[in-house]
Amino acid sequence: MANPIPTDIPHWTTLIAEKKKRQLESIPQEWIVTPPSDSTLDVSAFPETCGLLNAREIEITNTSVDVLLEKLACAAWTAVDVTTAFYKRAIVAHQLVNCLTEIFVDRALARAAELDDYLKNTGKVAGPLHGLPISLKDQLCIKGLETTIGYVSWIGQYADKNAVLVDVLIECGAVPFVRTNVPQTLAWPETFNNVFGRTTNPYNRSLTSGGSSGGEGALIALKGSPLGVGSDLGGSIRIPSAFCGLFGLRPSYGRVPRYGTRGTLQGQDSVLPVLGPMTNSVAGVKIFMKAVVNAKPWFIDPLAVRKKWDEDEYNLVDHGSGKHLCFAIMWDDGVVVPHPPIRRSLEIAKATLQKAGHKVVDWKPIKHRLLGDITRDIWNAASAEDFAITTSITGEPIITTMELSDADTAVASFRPQNGGITAYQLWQTTGKKPVSETGTGRPVDAIICPAAPFAATPHGKNRYVDYTAVWNALDYPAAIFPVTTVDSILDGKVPPHDFYNDFDKDVYEMYDPEKFKNAPVCLQLVGRTLEEEAVIRMTEIVDAALSAAK
Repeated sequence: MANPIPTDIPHWTTLIAEKKKRQLESIPQEWIVTPPSDSTLDVSAFPETCGLLNAREIEITNTSVDVLLEKLACAAWTAVDVTTAFYKRAIVAHQLVNCLTEIFVDRALARAAELDDYLKNTGKVAGPLHGLPISLKDQLCIKGLETTIGYVSWIGQYADKNAVLVDVLIECGAVPFVRTNVPQTLAWPETFNNVFGRTTNPYNRSLTSGGSSGGEGALIALKGSPLGVGSDLGGSIRIPSAFCGLFGLRPSYGRVPRYGTRGTLQGQDSVLPVLGPMTNSVAGVKIFMKAVVNAKPWFIDPLAVRKKWDEDEYNLVDHGSGKHLCFAIMWDDGVVVPHPPIRRSLEIAKATLQKAGHKVVDWKPIKHRLLGDITRDIWNAASAEDFAITTSITGEPIITTMELSDADTAVASFRPQNGGITAYQLWQTTGKKPVSETGTGRPVDAIICPAAPFAATPHGKNRYVDYTAVWNALDYPAAIFPVTTVDSILDGKVPPHDFYNDFDKDVYEMYDPEKFKNAPVCLQLVGRTLEEEAVIRMTEIVDAALSAAK
């Protein structure tokens, strides 16, 4: 029996209208622009042509994280100037792709001014992230702000303290300055909720930005933030990073502190969510991870792993010091064959790495279908009840599709079905986790594989997450790196292959190079558990080889 809706709470649509009104009022009126019409799909160039940002602000927002920190440390650029520049660009981005939730300009600028004063008075930076604006997924609590994760029922619930990672970032000198959009329940690889609406892809607004960290992906792609924090339970950092052409990292459990975040399925500890960075450069990934782990977060979050930054690991001491690495390429997962642009990106990566002197071997997927099934059973255990209880407070509808209309409402496999499984069944499921094997008879340094079988899909069509979720099940760190973009000439439709299953056929039939026009194409580099430093360094090596080959 459904829980009765409390009679003293306004109708859920009234709560949304009030929240949206407050959000609009938080935007400085002088930062309102006239965005292009909906028929303009690629809006990636608009922030620099709209007239709101001056030449210096454009320069600041086009600068990578490492150089930004150098400029801030020597006072060439003030924290106030840098925060203002990114804030203006973030607000423009929001008007283009609807990526923000919480906007707190005065608070962020006050924090930036404090850092400028500190540098002026002491001659020292406040920490390794001094003055750097950082955007946060609408899951990391900030004292005094709401964190709805797309639930109408959580409007009006204000945090009484920061999430641990927010405190760590502040201690490192960062400036939290916006929070970004997510799907209702977080349990979607796209971004849409009843409170804030849909986030779209800046390279083609008919496509999704991914999810659940889709607001971060779209914002950073438009350079409205130099560095953002997402979360990842089954690909929620990596999918939007891949769909939006970014670098992102899914660290191992506990490497980045998670206490104080809001989410669903609290208490489920078979496959745990993690927090990690999303940014426009691999340098930004390294800077974030090094700053966070060196802040010793285990002293304030007991579940954080006690491991400082390991320079030997970063220098690949256990991987031949990075010379003549052996990469394994997984062309498909034995369940769904990737679209032509993904296949081409794998071929580019293989040829580039071989030219750079590295060895590349083929990787046969090991029990990926089983891993995917196990992970979905874990997610779906009691999730339907979780979602129903949360939404019952206001009676808001549970979103069942990311489609633009309800015409095609096929249920994705990662969504709860038939009420989920029992606790006993869940325990039996977690006992089935297979032990990972190399499968090749020799060790490899890293696996390179797709992040999804497709580039950013039309809205509602991203129904497969196993290319990322299997690494969550195994707790392997995985980084996303850009390779190319969809090219209608190079990536034409290919003849049908021998389909693994009906869904594989559906994915094949979905492909039309014109529909995916201009979408970024990224790949995934996977390493061993708690080997984030090595994964970052190998991603740098791959990215450098790709850049040199262009």
